[in-house]
Amino acid sequence: MFRLSVIPFRASQRRFSLYCAAALTTLVAVSQTHAQSAPKETPLSSVEALHTAFGDHHAEGGRAIHAKGVIFEGTFTPAPEARSIVKTPIFTGGPLPIIARFSLFAGVPDVPDNNDAASPAGFSIKIKAVDGDDFDLQCINHRDFAVATSDDFAALMRALGTTKPDSPHPNPVEQFLATHPHTKEFLGSRTYPASYAEAKYLGLNSVQFTNAHGKSVYVRYQFVPRAGEHYLTPEERKAKSGSYLQDEIVQRAAKGPIVFDWYAQIAEKGDAIEDPSIAWPDTRKLVKLGTFSVERQPSDLKTADRTLVFLVGQPHPGVEPADPMLVLRNTADPIGFGERQ
Repeated sequence: MFRLSVIPFRASQRRFSLYCAAALTTLVAVSQTHAQSAPKETPLSSVEALHTAFGDHHAEGGRAIHAKGVIFEGTFTPAPEARSIVKTPIFTGGPLPIIARFSLFAGVPDVPDNNDAASPAGFSIKIKAVDGDDFDLQCINHRDFAVATSDDFAALMRALGTTKPDSPHPNPVEQFLATHPHTKEFLGSRTYPASYAEAKYLGLNSVQFTNAHGKSVYVRYQFVPRAGEHYLTPEERKAKSGSYLQDEIVQRAAKGPIVFDWYAQIAEKGDAIEDPSIAWPDTRKLVKLGTFSVERQPSDLKTADRTLVFLVGQPHPGVEPADPMLVLRNTADPIGFGERQ
């Protein structure tokens, strides 16, 4: 239905600068409100930590994290029930165009799809709003995150980057895991989908929704595949090619739309709002927000890749970031974006 045009970077600099300024303002506000959990890491130091772990590939146009991926265009159709919990304009009209990206975790552009470092897989979406207030989303195929805070994540990335084959034991990674048992559990419980289209993706950072009547709730996102969930055993994964996920999703999209239903999981009293390493119980209420139809690749893939950035901590009418990690990502991602221009 829609053919999404990609705006060149130079033409979009003004909007990009406004987004960055808004994100920095929000970071200060969140830091003041959540003083105990406000990150000590700066946006720049967070990006540098990723480079320590994966190397600096920005000269090749590579991202600092989730470097290997595949981009599609498609459509978002809002669900009527979304308006019961949120007043953002994208939920009040008709279908909107999207640009989406499936990706592997590592910040290495040529990491094999069947490599251990490929998980968790990512799914990022930009809903192109009529008023220009694009709505960005990022999620992974895991029910919780490896660490509780941005500071811990940066420390983990530095530990990965400074651990060498000949590092004496306990090496930096072993030292980190000894004091972060959940991270060790996370690494051991990662799953590897048979297809990008056959994984459930979750937005682990909490946001606050407010509806037209002024009632607010905390939510986390879920993206449920219409194709069902299918994951590989270690033996099945190792037998796959190093490009099996990317090859399969391109072939699948050529045959017909890939559909995900988008839900908001509603927090209850006692649920962790600022700690993405703690999953909310599966018994929590779900409200459908809409449906994503992933349909085709952009005609100019190179330009689409170079100009695409997801500002997931950007506030919108009725939507505010509730997790300091989300806001720091919103200020760190533009640094990585600028590096690859």
